[in-house]
Amino acid sequence: MSTELFISGYRTNFLNAAVNLPTLNSKQSEDLAPVDGRPDNVAEYINYSLQVSASRGFPYYTASNIDGVNFKKAPRRDAWRTDQRISREHQWGPELYRADKSDFDKGHMTKREDVQWGDSIAIASKAADATFFYTNAVPQHAQLNQQIWRSLEDYVLHTEARQHDLLISVFTGPVLSKKDPWFVTPVKNRRLQLPILFWKIIYFTRKDGSLYRVGFLMSQSSLLFSEGIVETAITEKARGEETEEDQLFMEFEEADTYQVNIGTIETLSGLQFAKASEPFEDSRSIRLVLKEIDIKESIKESNNAYEQIGFRIEGLQI
Repeated sequence: MSTELFISGYRTNFLNAAVNLPTLNSKQSEDLAPVDGRPDNVAEYINYSLQVSASRGFPYYTASNIDGVNFKKAPRRDAWRTDQRISREHQWGPELYRADKSDFDKGHMTKREDVQWGDSIAIASKAADATFFYTNAVPQHAQLNQQIWRSLEDYVLHTEARQHDLLISVFTGPVLSKKDPWFVTPVKNRRLQLPILFWKIIYFTRKDGSLYRVGFLMSQSSLLFSEGIVETAITEKARGEETEEDQLFMEFEEADTYQVNIGTIETLSGLQFAKASEPFEDSRSIRLVLKEIDIKESIKESNNAYEQIGFRIEGLQI
């Protein structure tokens, strides 16, 4: 396999302040899938990096840098493949997405468009192609409304980060919880749990030069259960024995996107993230609603970024 797909991964100093990769807890560190040639077990691709859970076969997180100025249009090639640097037993492949009752897509954690940038179309195209590794995918229901989820980076990029050369850093991943439901179909004689919550954290800088971060959660619980794709986890805690993580986990069941504070994501994911100012620190979540805007010719040159990108997200606090 060509090594050119595995260069220039996530860059800590991409913004004007260092944003390190998330810190895993002790159990997660012990569960990391080994990556050939990497003592830290970080798999680097073009413009993004990730670490994989050996026991679950999904990424704990993916980390990407987005350069809006150097974005290039490139043809899409859906050429999914496994990463040969990681043992096959530690990553899922086509067998999962072809299994009976697999009414879900290969959900990109790092979006193809997010890393589709560089000094040339060739580099941007290679970066986009490098997102089609199963290590960067988690099953997501085909009917999951990702319109808001997929628009969050663009929204922050064009409303806040545009003052600083359209640069942001994004962390995305599934919540890998013991409470995740079980896929009804064994795959390769193995039962597996499917994540029902996904999180995203966006770092950006403002005019004042300070570093900010905002966090989001998306749920597919109701969709997976309603169509009989999953069944309840085998073991359940007795009432009154739930941890803070358990209680938070049950709050997000509808197929919606929510803005949450970073502490909520840290509690659910078990990860710790780089410190930064938070515009949204409320302990309560806010359900987000995307409203499309009809962009008229008269305002296409407007300085109003909300109008330029063609939509606004109601409820979002940045």
